[in-house]
Amino acid sequence: MKIERHDHRLAWPRPENSDQVACKFCDTLQKAPNTLEGEAAYCLHCEGMLYQNRQRSLARATAYSSAALILMVVVHSFPFLSVTAASNRSELTLWAAAISLIDKGSPILGLGVILFTIIAPLGVALSLLYLAAPLRHGIALPGTTMVARWLEFFQPWSMLEVFLLGLIVSLMKLGEITEVYFGTGLWALGALVLCLAAALSGIDRRELWDRLEIAQQNHS
Repeated sequence: MKIERHDHRLAWPRPENSDQVACKFCDTLQKAPNTLEGEAAYCLHCEGMLYQNRQRSLARATAYSSAALILMVVVHSFPFLSVTAASNRSELTLWAAAISLIDKGSPILGLGVILFTIIAPLGVALSLLYLAAPLRHGIALPGTTMVARWLEFFQPWSMLEVFLLGLIVSLMKLGEITEVYFGTGLWALGALVLCLAAALSGIDRRELWDRLEIAQQNHS
């Protein structure tokens, strides 16, 4: 296994029984040594990245998930779209859009918007903050294993970026026939997508589970 070294300020402790790892690209089983902050471990067979100890990973995950929660409040407090047609002006929030779809005979689509753009992103941000913030001090709060599983469950269902992309395409077409104004909620939605992506990419999943295991062992 090759180790790419960048910075050596913070070691990533690993449980003694986790000394091997299988490459997710070629399934080669090989030794998994401790990595220091800034180091990345690569497969000897295919040179694919096995895991990486990102710099200030827990601090970044905590900061970005906290920012995501604040932005969620802004997204749901301010309209993201204002449309003017025939001298009538209407404003739309994310929640109002989902309820409108349900009221107009598209309950599945409306519930999908609620699940994929409200519930799942909120679950991701809350779960990551609950895990990462205490782990910065070597503490694992009660129920961390279940919360970590929730994080794995919610992450694939968080589709804010898909919703945002579809919204932008729709606005481009809608702007040809009526006046469309971008609200505070839309800009907050864009920032929210970036913060969630940064929070999830800020820490390696293997590192997160290893730190949780060590914190639980120390507590017991």
